[in-house]
Amino acid sequence: MATSHRWNAAAEALLLPVFALAAALLLFGLFVWLGGASPVEAWKLLFLGAFGDAFSWQNTLLRAAPLMLTALAVALPAQAGLTMIGGEGALVLGALGCAGLPYLFAPPANVLGSAMVLAAGALLGAAWVALAGWLRQWRGVNETISSLLLGYIAIALFKHFVEGPMRDPASLNKPSTLPLNEGLRIGPIVGDASMESWLGDVHWGLVIGVVACMAAGIWLSFSASGFAMRVVGGNARTARLVGLPTDRIILLACALGGGAAGLAGGIEVAAVHTAANASVIAGLGYTGILVSFVARHNPWAIPPVAVLFGGFAAAGSLLQRRLDLPDASVLVLQGFAFVFVLAAEALRGRLFAARATARKPAPAAPVATAQGVA
Repeated sequence: MATSHRWNAAAEALLLPVFALAAALLLFGLFVWLGGASPVEAWKLLFLGAFGDAFSWQNTLLRAAPLMLTALAVALPAQAGLTMIGGEGALVLGALGCAGLPYLFAPPANVLGSAMVLAAGALLGAAWVALAGWLRQWRGVNETISSLLLGYIAIALFKHFVEGPMRDPASLNKPSTLPLNEGLRIGPIVGDASMESWLGDVHWGLVIGVVACMAAGIWLSFSASGFAMRVVGGNARTARLVGLPTDRIILLACALGGGAAGLAGGIEVAAVHTAANASVIAGLGYTGILVSFVARHNPWAIPPVAVLFGGFAAAGSLLQRRLDLPDASVLVLQGFAFVFVLAAEALRGRLFAARATARKPAPAAPVATAQGVA
């Protein structure tokens, strides 16, 4: 019976997100049809724009790299029982920290310098999300609300510094910070960005994202501290009764999640934009929420889900060119997916319950005896 229960739980963990995404695609097809286009053509273009050729794969992987890290900003606090949605704020502050470190001193223009600017972004993101955890543990502020509102404050701070004290005088129409020294930037995984390569200009941020997810999964599954975090997430009161430092563990979860999102912001500056500007504020932190929920906050499941949603985003321009749909129409698909993923959670534990009940033997009928009914 226990083995059957485990298999049912594993099947639900796989099937429910698949059903939710299928329902989202069907509803997106209806949305496209109401707009006067063919749903079948839209579904076909979604696949071709995401995975149809080498160029599509490059766009998909480029968009998936930061999503892995922003999804960790949700998944790691969720392991401690928190619902943090402040990855966007941590990301933009991470971008600001990465671009701002050279304003304080000149890091060496080599791998060490690149690591330093990325670490600056990660530390700033970690501190920002840890602030939401502190407000929750010591002031009783709901972490979902506080992390969301802190995200807006982070974006306001980002714009203040980029358009004010840190603005590059040469950036006229689009305020930016000073560009990073070329030696501090992150290059492509392959030395030659030739279009013949399936990786092309995909940068090392993708590798960092995959490694971070794998490391988080190993830590949560096989380390004592990771097990303690999962205990706190399962029942914080029980964790306190057995002597676990719940406050410290929750702050650690928030700091690690914020650090991952801050690292994503630093990578966006060091590998894509070369400076902090408004292009960094692209909603990657919000998409990371969806990625984490579809992956059920499992770090090992985040990379493939991030690739899927990176592909959806990459296909937006193809939908615009072929079907005359807005590039942002893929955001509608993401919204449908988020709604159905949340709705699917209501079926958790019930998907196989009816079949299990049907297999139970019926109770024995009462037997009449001389003394009465037995």
